[in-house]
Amino acid sequence: ELGAMQPAGKEIVHVGPALPLPFSPAVKAGGLIYVSGTLSTDAQGQVVGADVGAQTRGVVDRIRQVLDAAGSSLADVVSVQVYLKRAEDFGAMNDAYRTYFTADQPARTTVVCDLLFGALVEVSAIAVPKGAPRQIVHPEGWPKPANPYNYGVKAGDTLFLSGLVPRDPRTNALIEGDTGAQTAAVLDNAAQILKAAGMGLEHVVSSRVFIPDGKTFDQMNAAYRPRFPKEPPARATVVAGLTSPDFGVEVTLTASTAARRAISDGRPPNPNLSPAISAGQRLYLSGMLGITDETRTDARAQTRETLARLGKALEAAGYSWDHVVDGVVYLPKLSDYAAMNEAYRGIFREAFPARATVGAGLVAPDGLVEIMFTAVKP
Repeated sequence: ELGAMQPAGKEIVHVGPALPLPFSPAVKAGGLIYVSGTLSTDAQGQVVGADVGAQTRGVVDRIRQVLDAAGSSLADVVSVQVYLKRAEDFGAMNDAYRTYFTADQPARTTVVCDLLFGALVEVSAIAVPKGAPRQIVHPEGWPKPANPYNYGVKAGDTLFLSGLVPRDPRTNALIEGDTGAQTAAVLDNAAQILKAAGMGLEHVVSSRVFIPDGKTFDQMNAAYRPRFPKEPPARATVVAGLTSPDFGVEVTLTASTAARRAISDGRPPNPNLSPAISAGQRLYLSGMLGITDETRTDARAQTRETLARLGKALEAAGYSWDHVVDGVVYLPKLSDYAAMNEAYRGIFREAFPARATVGAGLVAPDGLVEIMFTAVKP
């Protein structure tokens, strides 16, 4: 069932008894449904499933229930984010996943992260309502991916790209070289997908970059920065495992043809990212940290400072906390989950956005939490 319409025009999707969690199962806003990071859990919230195949089936079954309550379905999903506990489970996860997504699969990103409560897999998703337009985008001359995803899916003015790894899409051969060379190749491939949708890199509004080694951050930036010379997209970069040890980077992009403007939050400009990008009725915020001398060793205090910085960016764009519909929280130490939640609840109190929380390293050595949000105005 859908919850009451919130003042900001977002609808909270409830399924079954409400658990005391600081996120909603899903949020419907602006023509999209944002599904929280979902685990294979029973009615009491306990993780169930002996292996990754069973847990993947449990996760997707739960997502299907949530989408049904929101007036959508698995066939209407446009983008999926898979977080795996172990890289070696990639094949078994795919075997289970492809039985649900059998045709016109959504765009998908898969990375390796630490997960809460002993889970082996966590999945978040974005879908359109039943009957809404949904278009597969595929560059001419590229074979279909061997795994169950499409390179791009367009919904209205927004294009969701799969996580791109350094492979030649025509031959599936690894693109060798350092992280800089691999980043350049990934963005070349992204440009081809964007072109197939009638877009270019200038239309990218949000970017998620995953690197398995934080020491390669500068290499990645050196290749990434020239592709976005003006008003770069909002971005989060975290340290996470990838599905092959040969990959030095994976990049997930979202693009839009809606009227676009970069938002300043009053801090000195960062040549690699904008604090936020406004595109039509959506606002994409960068992953932000809250490291100060006072917060350096305190996850709760860092979360408060992170949220304060995100709040400034929201306000600068003419948005409020009520407009936030989706988020991802990266924690280097999952033992900080309770402390982060305590500070997080203080901002939202109720009508929580959808959210995923995973264990990932941050490129700032003293960072204890990084948070990235999407907001929507009615």
